[in-house]
Amino acid sequence: MFLSITNRRPDATDLGHLLHKHPARVHEASLPFGLARVFYPQAGPDECTAVLAVDVDPVGLVRSDGARKGGWALGQYVNDRPYAASSFLTVAISRVFGTALNARCTKRPEMVEQPLDLEARLPVIQAPEGLIEKLFEPLGYQVETRRHPLDPALPAWGESRYHDLVLRANRPLYELLRHLFVLVPALDRDKHYWVGRDEIDKLITKGEGWLSDHPERDWITRRYLKYQRRLSNEAIARLAPEEILPDHADSLELAAAPTLHDHRLDTVAARIAALNPASVADLGCGEGKLTRRLLKQTRIPRIIAMDVAARSLEILNERLDRLPESVRSRATVILGSLIYRDSRLAGCDAAALVEVIEHLDPDRLEALETVVFAHAAPRHVFVTTPNREYNALFENLKPGGLRHADHRFEWTRSEFRQWADRVAAAHGYQVTLEPLGEEHPEHGPPSQMAVFTISGG
Repeated sequence: MFLSITNRRPDATDLGHLLHKHPARVHEASLPFGLARVFYPQAGPDECTAVLAVDVDPVGLVRSDGARKGGWALGQYVNDRPYAASSFLTVAISRVFGTALNARCTKRPEMVEQPLDLEARLPVIQAPEGLIEKLFEPLGYQVETRRHPLDPALPAWGESRYHDLVLRANRPLYELLRHLFVLVPALDRDKHYWVGRDEIDKLITKGEGWLSDHPERDWITRRYLKYQRRLSNEAIARLAPEEILPDHADSLELAAAPTLHDHRLDTVAARIAALNPASVADLGCGEGKLTRRLLKQTRIPRIIAMDVAARSLEILNERLDRLPESVRSRATVILGSLIYRDSRLAGCDAAALVEVIEHLDPDRLEALETVVFAHAAPRHVFVTTPNREYNALFENLKPGGLRHADHRFEWTRSEFRQWADRVAAAHGYQVTLEPLGEEHPEHGPPSQMAVFTISGG
């Protein structure tokens, strides 16, 4: 992964003094997960660019002591860690640019607070559409992003979640580094190191002077601390001690209706159990809340739990390993994507997609429909998704906003019915729609469910 920082002020090579890295040399530093190098592709009086290149060893990550002991590891030799900006990059920044990050410069201390004409580039960083601007623009950055295609040779496949990001601003260097130190791991859903109370101190220190007033302060804090509620509440209390804090949840939906998530899962689990199926696929299973319900509450012989997030599957495996072997052996956990045909899903009696479809870009839904309803073709499919009309009842949700930062869309009842009717007709299913949660007379239920059954089944 790469981070480049360019200074375009006169005497631009002063950047080397601030970074404590001479432009005429290549600098190397060993990291627990690989190697960091700093070099200067350009070093002139009017423009100077320093590049931090972090060479992550993905094989070493999987084979590390932490992975063997059940700690962090993506679990696959092929992953995005070598090239996507992540928590690994912030560790490298702290190790290699530590003096600049901590606003120190021994030889030229007067330069620390001097604003520079800076441009920073992260060629690959993962984020939902629009989130990068919400994080960096309030800090005064000019933000330029370009989404990478899934495959440059196949433009019809659409765009990925990875962006080429360029930030421009006139500000002291240490401020830029501190913003990256906090916001990059907040965007990273697979933060690789243990998050404990000491991370609060890091967040407070690096967020001093800007985080407490940031409009996305609470989201940044929760993501940086990996949604550990006690740590997040403590951090926010220290950032804004004058405010009365709510008991923060992972999403607006859960904060406003703490029983809805359980109600949704319990309803789907009960409906599946009533079918007495021989096999079930929990698609987009996350950390396996539905899978674990089915294991504990039913005797279904074969349950497949599939998700595209390897870290979520690691957590699921850890929890399943605590169950008796007679129960654990009924579950098969697989890494996979719902937009690619997968023979492992064939032959299941039932499948569930609980709050999954809204996390996909709309242009990928057709691929999901083909994978689930045409190729896997279970006899019964349960699909739940939020009801957008109900959002008007969330006091803290801005008009037009979505309930979760990772949602790509949320449908009204009419839009969901149109989609369900079309999918059923195209693939030989019958479909019924049902409310989930207490219904409002005008806005309907908070969530909605479509139950697909193969015609004649």
